[in-house]
This record gives sequence, C-alpha cells and structure tokens, in this order.
Amino acid sequence: MRTIKGPGIFLAQFAGDEAPFDSLDAICGWAAGHGYRGVQIPTWDARLFDLRKASESKDYCDEIAGVVAGHGLAITELSTHLQGQLVAVHPAYDEAFDGFAAPEVRGRPAARQEWAADQVRRALTASRHLGLRAHATFSGALAWPYVYPWPQRPAGLVETAFDELARRWRPILDHAESEGVDIAYEIHPGEDLHDGASYEMFLERVGGHARANLLYDPSHFVLQALDYLAFIDIYADRIRAFHAKDAEFNPTGRQGVYGGFQSWADRAGRFRSLGDGQVDFGAVFSKLTEAGFDGWAVLEWECALKHPEQGAAEGAPFIAAHIIRVTERAFDDFAGAGTDEAANRRMLGLER
Repeated sequence: MRTIKGPGIFLAQFAGDEAPFDSLDAICGWAAGHGYRGVQIPTWDARLFDLRKASESKDYCDEIAGVVAGHGLAITELSTHLQGQLVAVHPAYDEAFDGFAAPEVRGRPAARQEWAADQVRRALTASRHLGLRAHATFSGALAWPYVYPWPQRPAGLVETAFDELARRWRPILDHAESEGVDIAYEIHPGEDLHDGASYEMFLERVGGHARANLLYDPSHFVLQALDYLAFIDIYADRIRAFHAKDAEFNPTGRQGVYGGFQSWADRAGRFRSLGDGQVDFGAVFSKLTEAGFDGWAVLEWECALKHPEQGAAEGAPFIAAHIIRVTERAFDDFAGAGTDEAANRRMLGLER
C-alpha cells in the first residue's frame, strides 16, 4: 500500500480573465493559499500554459515547473479533456464542439480531428518533459447518440464505432508508450468510454494496450447508478488518476437518470461540492489506498449550488482529512510473541 498524494486541484474550472485566476503564477499562489499541494493544468488555456512550446522545449517546461514549485506546489497531471474529446466527434455534435478547437480547423471535421490528435501527442511529450507519469483526457464519442437503443440499433453499429475509436487512438497510445506516460481516460457520460463495459470494449480493440488507463471520478458513476466502489475492485490496476468530485442522485416520480432536460440545479442527479453529495469518500480513499494507488487526489470542482471559491476553500481540507497515511506495521504488533517455526509446530500439535 502507498499513501495517496494531495490535495490537488484541477485549474480548468477556476481560470479566468481576472486576478488571481488569469496567470499560472497567480492562480498557483491562490491554490497554495487554500492548502493545495498540487495543480492539474488544462493545456488548452493559454493564460496558464503554452502547449506547443511545452512539447518543443524542455527549458520552457522547467520554467513552468519552477513557477509552480515557487508556491510549494507540484504539477499533478496535464489535461487535454477538450482536445481529447475532439479525437472522435459524431456529426450531430460538430457545431457544438467546434468551439473547443483552434479557429483554423473549425468547420472542418477531418482537420479538427488531426489537430486534436496532435494536441494529445504534444501533451504526452510535455508530460515527459515535466517528469509526469500520467495524462488526463477524454476518449471522444462516435456511438453516444445511440446510447439508448430506440429505435433498435442496427447490428454492428456500436462495434463499428468502437473499431474506429480504437483506430484513431492506437497511434496516440503508441506515442504515449514511447514517451513513458499513461493515458488516463476519464470515464464520463457523453464519451464512448462512459462505464466499465464500454472501457473494456475499447481496451480489447487496442490490444489491452498498457497505456490505455483510467481517470477515476466517482461522481459520474453516482449519476449512472453504477457501483463506484466495485469499479475500484475491478479496475484498480488501471487507475492512474483520480478526480475527487461529489454528486447526488435523488430520483423522483418526474425524473431519474436522464434528468428530463432540466438544468443542473433541477436534475435528479447533479454534481455537488466535496462533502455535500452522496459519495462515500472514506470508502473510496480506503479502497484506492488498499489497491496501491499512489497518484494525486485532485479536486474537480463542479456544483449546481455552491460558489466555486467556497468549494475550493472547503475542498483542500476535505481531501487532506481523507488521505490515509499508510501504516508501516500491524496495529497488533505490540502483542507479538516472537514465535518461530518450531513454536508454530508445537502450537499446532505437530510436535511435542
């Protein structure tokens, strides 16, 4: 067993145009002031990070690491959630997702896909420059519009979608191997990799690739009524990153998992700040610790009710209180009798 690192914080939901959220130096000072020890950096936000420069210059990465370290922090992972999403986009979502892409590739799906794959590859190289072991991203989705089978899905539709998803990701996974960095897919509704079964379909098609791993976020499983603790038991050896995010699911006579097209505040299932939802984080941290996870516990703040700055302020002590300092000895060692093999045999009646 190993002690989980933390608390960390994902900067994506906090970056903005006003201080202290408008530069990496300032936002790191803000995070450190709240008690965080690590930051997960969104690579699409130029206010915080220049991905092209990071992929091409180890010196630039050293500068970035120095800025972060100057506040007593470490970089937990880099994130390409928005770019990874664009590796695979169903045409129904082309216009909605174009806003995630560089202006020069908008309206051109093939060019956008090529740009997105390049972005993830660059982030993997930058991760190596920074000495990081894992990289956080999304899988993208081709089959998601057909997640509920009505009308009946044509035979082979989902299989064809996953074949294509694997074809697009396999060269990126091979690049991850060459860089020595794991890809941690956040298992998330809206992505083709949205639960364990869909992840296994993908993993089979990429030949069980050693770099095709997981970002564990229990909030997304609460909203699916999926057993988020059993998920750790099943996939512990593939979990490489961890978002500490809370959620609640309170179905009514009017709505359930699908939410009836309501706003987040009015949905049966909604994200909440840490400690305000239904996730049993005591059990989550215990299981991850027992499984040997030694990555970072990173706050991803999303809440339908609470202000983000309050959520951030409360998140660091919440995570710190749940991190288990792994014991180096058994709790009952004080009562050890110091027996040996001969004594053991006598106690079993095998020798007199």
